Formats: sequence, structure tokens, C-alpha cells
Amino acid sequence: MSEKVESTGMDLLKEIANVSGKGGLFRILKPSRAGVIVESLDEKREKTLIGPTARVSVLKDVSIFTDGEEESAPLADVFLKIREEHGEEVTLQPKTASDKELIEFLNKILPDFDRSKVYVSDIKKIISWYNLLSKYTPELFVASAEESGEEAAAEEAPEVVAEEVAEAPEQEKKSKK
Repeated sequence: MSEKVESTGMDLLKEIANVSGKGGLFRILKPSRAGVIVESLDEKREKTLIGPTARVSVLKDVSIFTDGEEESAPLADVFLKIREEHGEEVTLQPKTASDKELIEFLNKILPDFDRSKVYVSDIKKIISWYNLLSKYTPELFVASAEESGEEAAAEEAPEVVAEEVAEAPEQEKKSKK
């Protein structure tokens, strides 16, 4: 893992983790013999060594239980839906919002979430994580938006290339005459 591969968009979630018992989110810097070195995702940007017995959850691997065909929805997809619905910041305050408001919030974003497995505390984490990521790693969302635009352009591009290839043999025939 000595080589750093540049990540784009929601792939950056594989570098962001939640550590059980510690508030906030952390960027994973590098593994060590005694655990993993992380940096807090806030103004302080404190570096800490997390021991091997700590429960570390990489956000790329986190998903939300659903009742639909899929058993769960990746957190990255949920964050993108929140971005579409609420923009850069969710104004709903997780600490002061009622349980009903929090459930309604997630219901708008992910209507088929499993109400028996997804707790209000989980919804609070989703909102606070989203706001942290939006504030301290905005490239997560910018790159994702650019990728979706590039995919749309790439779908149109093959037609243009095919037309150019079809015209090329005719031009060669004319130049040989």
C-alpha cells in the first residue's frame, strides 16, 4: 500500500472511516504494526493511531438496510441522493430534531429503508457524516458529478467516432485516384 492511487468521487469513501467510540469521521492515512494511522475530518486534522482491537468501519463498505429487491443501499448512493435533495448541507439538526422528523428525512431520500433495522441513531449518523463529508471533502461530490457528466458524454461519443471511421475509407479512395 505504499503507492497512493488517486481516487475520484465516491471512491474516496474507501479512505474515510468511522471509529467506534470516537466521534466524527477519519481519513485513513496508512497502516502500521500497531494499528492504523488516521486523521480527523475536521478543522483540527489531528493524527491518531487506532489500535488493532478498535472497530473501524470504512464508509465504502457501509450500507443501509432496505425492504426492496436489494437488501441494502450503499451509503455512497444515499449521500448522492441527499446531495440532489438538500445541496451542500442538511439543515436538519440531528441532535435537536424529533424522531419523526429524522424518519421523514430518510423516507424522502430512501423510501424503502427497513424501519425495523435502521434506527434513529443511524439516521443521525448519516446526517452528521454527510455534513462532515460535504464540508471537509467536497471533492467527493464534485468528482462524482463530473463522472456522471463524463459517462453521458462517453455514451454519445461512439456514434461520432463510428461516423468518422465510416467516412475514412471513402476519403482514402478519393485520395488514391
